[in-house]
Amino acid sequence: MTGIRLFSFVLLCLVMTGKQETIAADSTPIAATATRLPAYLLEMPDSVTDILIANTKTATMHRFVRSGGRIIEQDQRYMSIGLNGAGKQRAWDRKTPLGVYFITERLDTSMLDDKYGVAAFPLDYPNAWDRHNQRTGYGIWLHGVDHKNPQRPALDTDGCLALPNDEILRLADELEPLVTPIIVARELTWATADELEKMRLEFRLALDMWRQSLAEGDLLTYLSLYADEFRYRDMDRDDWSSYRLSVFEARQLEDVTLNDVMLLADPEAADLFLSRFTQILVTDSGPVRTTKRLYWRRSAGNTWRIVAEDAG
Repeated sequence: MTGIRLFSFVLLCLVMTGKQETIAADSTPIAATATRLPAYLLEMPDSVTDILIANTKTATMHRFVRSGGRIIEQDQRYMSIGLNGAGKQRAWDRKTPLGVYFITERLDTSMLDDKYGVAAFPLDYPNAWDRHNQRTGYGIWLHGVDHKNPQRPALDTDGCLALPNDEILRLADELEPLVTPIIVARELTWATADELEKMRLEFRLALDMWRQSLAEGDLLTYLSLYADEFRYRDMDRDDWSSYRLSVFEARQLEDVTLNDVMLLADPEAADLFLSRFTQILVTDSGPVRTTKRLYWRRSAGNTWRIVAEDAG
């Protein structure tokens, strides 16, 4: 058995026996608390109380909430999306992007055009995966509607998600910038508890291999988890490897801890997954905290490789 395979086996045993201690236990394994949930929700940090899923096929915004240790569907509401439907690729195509996004802030709508209604929340489009796929555009928001023309058809915006004013006001206080995920899907799909838990354990195994290789300065294992097509901003995998080698040589770590771990399946790209967490690098000069996103591709043989990475 090779070193990497042996390492994977040992980690799997730790996951299955509940002895894994280096990823903080501040997340809810979704499948353990419900029998049927959206197929995208693998694990949620306890800090996340609300999850929005936009079903673009039915023009419906679903809200899931944490209740009594479970994730349940709280309510649904009508929404409008891009005039040309879903699947944004370029600026001004008037399509709504598909994927996992987070709101970045709440805007003061008194300074905006009336068409944005009573509340407006920009989304972080384009994210690292969008940039990886050379998607362009900006200004994708979750917002209300013009009170003078509130009856918007399902296909009507320039790419934003628009909710009736009374509905977005009901949500406004529950939406936390860079915390609340907004998953935009062509159609809401579901999975069983067993299916979600199996995938979650696989994903946790890959993520902890990444964490442990970073903590131990094991550059070979660390880089083996990055796909050939990996890109980070203007760096390809070779550039990234050279950069990380210099970082490994320059900084000695005492430990690496991952808090507020969120594990999600992408609603559009098959076998694409997102891990988002607070990374704490323990150094001799003190801890360094960073919020990170790793986009993983799960390929044949249950092999997990990182294809894109970002902060925030």
